[in-house]
Amino acid sequence: MKQEMPLKGLQRGTGEAYDRLQREDLLSRLRFAPEAGHIWLDGKRMFLLHTGAFGTLRQELIETVGPAEARGILTRMGYQSGARDAELAKKVRSDLSYFERFCVGPQLHALEGIVLVEAVKVEVDVERGHHYGEFVWHESVEDEAHIMAYGIGTEPVCWMQIGYASGYASAFMGRSILYREVSCRATGDSACRIIGKPLEQWQDAEEDVSYFRAQGFVNRTVVDFGATQSREAATRNERGAGSQGRHRDARMLIGASAGFNIVCHAIKRVAPTDAPVLILGESGVGKEMFARALHGESSRSDKPFIAVNCAAIPEQLIESELFGVEKGAFTGAVSSRPGRFERANGGTLFLDELGCLSLPAQSKLLRAVQEGEIERVGDTKQRQVDVRIIAATNEDLRDAVERKTFREDLFYRLNVYPVQIPPLRERTEDIYLLMEYFLDRLTKRHRRDVSGFTDRAIDALLAHDWPGNVRELENVIERAVILASDGGSIDVYHLPEIVARSKRRGLMNPSISGQLVDCEELPLRESAANTAAITDLSVRDNLSEEVPAPDLIFAALERHRGNLSAAARELGLTRAQIAYRAEKLGYAGLFRRRS
Repeated sequence: MKQEMPLKGLQRGTGEAYDRLQREDLLSRLRFAPEAGHIWLDGKRMFLLHTGAFGTLRQELIETVGPAEARGILTRMGYQSGARDAELAKKVRSDLSYFERFCVGPQLHALEGIVLVEAVKVEVDVERGHHYGEFVWHESVEDEAHIMAYGIGTEPVCWMQIGYASGYASAFMGRSILYREVSCRATGDSACRIIGKPLEQWQDAEEDVSYFRAQGFVNRTVVDFGATQSREAATRNERGAGSQGRHRDARMLIGASAGFNIVCHAIKRVAPTDAPVLILGESGVGKEMFARALHGESSRSDKPFIAVNCAAIPEQLIESELFGVEKGAFTGAVSSRPGRFERANGGTLFLDELGCLSLPAQSKLLRAVQEGEIERVGDTKQRQVDVRIIAATNEDLRDAVERKTFREDLFYRLNVYPVQIPPLRERTEDIYLLMEYFLDRLTKRHRRDVSGFTDRAIDALLAHDWPGNVRELENVIERAVILASDGGSIDVYHLPEIVARSKRRGLMNPSISGQLVDCEELPLRESAANTAAITDLSVRDNLSEEVPAPDLIFAALERHRGNLSAAARELGLTRAQIAYRAEKLGYAGLFRRRS
């Protein structure tokens, strides 16, 4: 099979083409350093493990936690490994076709001593989200370990390897790809055979997907205001959330990274108790989503969940908001009304941005938390409340205690069970799952037909450090969905904020206009053809039917470092016309004008 494939569109490969691919580029990145006790694969530390030791570990997992839990642990471990190898694949063969880049994964699987891979059929179209992979596995180390312990059985057992294949393909494609083992040597077959395709193309994938989730509540609706909610969910949310958020879409907890799964385990452990929980993490990591998940897993799930943003309530009103007010307590109090504590009675009160509370408000909160008693403003009557407190902050409360801006006794009362949510930049495996989720949700919301992400858009999104975390990612994708053409894909020029920040951080080579280059092992690379075709052409000589208008405008602004007049002359527009278009496309202010 001749390997002269374009860099865009559907690409196919066969076993014969796969067998002809060289492995020297991968072998050259494997380095043994016995003097330091290290083995390196492209700057990532590896280690060797006896098959017998792996078999013992595998058997102990099965006997200790049961086959289903053991399968989940090994599947998720393989998923993490596959996702990391996808980063290497895009970097080591950045100038080759998608097919050649995708085949890095199977080759690495063999290089790492896991299994010998034979490719049967591979179809890859990243922009359209099309994927079909069929492979045969020979001499699987996981089969060997299982057969030694349990002999021939009735169920496929290459759990870690299926996780690897699914994680690798998902990270490579920027969407959820599920591989399934349809034949296995551990069931008496001569070899193992796997088939992979997008998750939505499998009709009965729920059981397979469950092994990728650390807990059952992951990928389950957390805020059920979508049209497909059950009658019970609608009733529960009507009681628990009141009228707030009723126009929002259904939202889910999405993730597969180790950091995400650790948080899920922590929530599952504390949920059945009534202990206060302090959720810590940067702005935008989804602290309220995890709080809602915790409430949903608790014995209070059928009772109200009341959320309070402490930063959004003026200091003079915080007491009445939390504890309620009696009629005539102050000017304007024309009727009595309960506060958030009373409304949350029997359920959960979520206090977001806890560090913004004033010291007087903290004192009153402490009594409510400690004694379970509240007193409305203007009242002398003590009211008993049964409320589970979940607090959240992006501040360092220990530091605030030292600065005397946060009460030490309140801190220790709420810090019974802290849960730290890692930032998105430390959860790369979650980014492409969130990309797919937001793309699907936002195209429906805005009634747009956007097929997916280009390869360089995926690379740019994975390389970004996401200071605004999940909230920023959603914002960026929503804007890209609006900018992208119907029927097209999201490309890097639909991500102007990401490109601009990449330039400032040195991820874009300033000497080569528009060309993304690798920096600090981040996978922000692109096969030069697409980018060079835009930036190195004489823009005015290429008509818009060949290159989309956003490409032309972005390229011209990039070539002239934001000089609107020069870019307008090149495009044959007036300065006012290009300024208007740049503003509409979101490019305004992204480029500094060369003095």
